[in-house]
Amino acid sequence: MGVQEQYPFDVAAVRDDFPILDRLVGGDPTSPGQDEADDVDLVYLDNAATSHTPDPVVDAIADYYRSYNSNVHRGIHQLSQEASVAYEEAHDVVADFIGAAGREEVVFTKNTTEAMNLVAYAWGLEELGSGDNVVLTQMEHHASLVTWQQIGKKTGAEVRFIEVTDEGRLDMADAEAKIDDDTEMVSAVHVSNTLGTVNPIRELAELAHDHDGLIFADAAQSVPNRPVDVAELDVDFLAFSGHKMCGPTGIGALYGREELLESMEPYLYGGEMIRKVTFEESTWEDLPWKFEAGTPSIAQAIGLVAAIEYLEEVGLERIEEHETLLAEYAYDRLTDLGGVEIYGPPGDERGGLVAFNVEDVHAHDLSSVLNDYGVAIRAGDHCTQPLHDELGVAASARASFYLYNTVEEVDALVDAVREARDLFA
Repeated sequence: MGVQEQYPFDVAAVRDDFPILDRLVGGDPTSPGQDEADDVDLVYLDNAATSHTPDPVVDAIADYYRSYNSNVHRGIHQLSQEASVAYEEAHDVVADFIGAAGREEVVFTKNTTEAMNLVAYAWGLEELGSGDNVVLTQMEHHASLVTWQQIGKKTGAEVRFIEVTDEGRLDMADAEAKIDDDTEMVSAVHVSNTLGTVNPIRELAELAHDHDGLIFADAAQSVPNRPVDVAELDVDFLAFSGHKMCGPTGIGALYGREELLESMEPYLYGGEMIRKVTFEESTWEDLPWKFEAGTPSIAQAIGLVAAIEYLEEVGLERIEEHETLLAEYAYDRLTDLGGVEIYGPPGDERGGLVAFNVEDVHAHDLSSVLNDYGVAIRAGDHCTQPLHDELGVAASARASFYLYNTVEEVDALVDAVREARDLFA
């Protein structure tokens, strides 16, 4: 049986919903629009950075602007009422999607980074102090690492890091040693955006809770491509971004247990998040609005709902299966190529990405050559500089897959890598 025959859904039909996949590229990437030298098919393998947006999501956003564009919570006219209902119900859709108890536990943010900062400042500045510690992993994205690092400096709390094994997995014995009775927060990435490692969040949650600590899961690389249930993971906070899951940019979501969000002070102040204001005092709105100051990302929230509906129609279990299939295939083919070092666990034990380096070829040079072949990958440290220091490399190339990618595109990647390797030999 060919690999294509193992697809868990009709990938060709899915691709029809993404017109951008029909683009020709290969010209000057600094020129806006299609360059006259664009003459090769686009092979988009940069999904861990940003996924593409299907027509149903674009249509939902356009329909808002064309049909009921208005601010929310501020008018009794019909357009404002329609926009308010759509925006408020978007919280319900997200809550159902991730298994939260209700809209009170879902705060819309710009992205995962803002969600991390919200908790770090609104909770961390109040709860952390000298003698406390926050435990991260060595594979954390800068959104987590830098944020808690700076909060630690402000509060005097120690920041610890769970080590990563040579196979790219968390050292759980080290986790048990690092998480102790002084641990107030464990913040861990669910799926590493560099190693592809799927971390045991539930096990980390148990360790944190056994020591009366909390846990924050960075789910930016897991919510888009696999079923994620906050109750099953037993997390206290979880965050993800819309632009990595077929949604628009400028929208993300923070899940927080209701009692924790109730106890926290707002992170931003202004309109929308207040109940009563005098010249001397202000009181805050109910959840989740007390954390959503100012005019919110209305169109983006509506687009996020459309993205969730699209993913659920395909099926999150099938998307996960498809990504695993492509990641394993890419891992095996790049390994067979020779002269390629791949970081992280084996191909059948990782999320849908492969980070690697080619012998004697800098990752940036590799990405540039691959662009000439229409293959779009990521090159750099992927916002995990300390992890790359641990790996002993300055940068890596990363190919990341999503529901619309194919085996043929993996073959195109491998062929282009071979050409680049031979070019620099």
